[in-house]
Amino acid sequence: MKNTQVIIEHLGLVDYQTCWDYQEKLFQQTVDIKLQKRNQPELITNNYLLLLEHPPVYTLGKSGDMAHLLLNELQLKERNIGFYKINRGGDITFHGPGQLVGYPILDLENFFTDIHRYLRFLEEAIILTIAEFGLVGTRSSGETGVWLDVGTPFARKICAMGVKASRWVTMHGFALNVNTDLGYFDHIIPCGIRGKGVTSMKAELGKEISMEEVKEKFTKHFLTLFEATL
Repeated sequence: MKNTQVIIEHLGLVDYQTCWDYQEKLFQQTVDIKLQKRNQPELITNNYLLLLEHPPVYTLGKSGDMAHLLLNELQLKERNIGFYKINRGGDITFHGPGQLVGYPILDLENFFTDIHRYLRFLEEAIILTIAEFGLVGTRSSGETGVWLDVGTPFARKICAMGVKASRWVTMHGFALNVNTDLGYFDHIIPCGIRGKGVTSMKAELGKEISMEEVKEKFTKHFLTLFEATL
């Protein structure tokens, strides 16, 4: 039996390790139910979308390069910035206040079994969301996430993505720069990509953006694309 309902949790500002542990818990619960379904086909798996912000932290994906972090351990401590090597795809990125972070823990067998389609849907939900604020987001060939002015010398990333999936269950997700302090990106080579900038909705539009409004619009597009309900 397929379950296309999504439980959305608004977690506010939450420590990275605390949230990672919570993701792992939901992920493992979902995988465990899937294993039980072999003998109990009537069981259903839940789908979750965690929406939150993190205190300042850099995270490095499993295929990432430590050389892309431009601060040493002491400098991180002096600036009160956390650092974690984690089990998602992708390279290094920054999370911090003013950034909308979304972690979908979905059983894709409730929707479709296609990781590339899943990533494209996440990108599309962001593209549709920022379009409502007058920003034209696009994809960059061979690079996940959402960008502005791709194909020009001014290409800049507004949303980073990195996911993990096992047994068609997802975790980790996206980070959309809404009112993010972009100065933190000066201390890394974002996503391991040299020569391309990073931006935020605030930087592009010249004003503070309502996080609640962004979350509301993203949720609407996410549910529509996945043909899901609350």
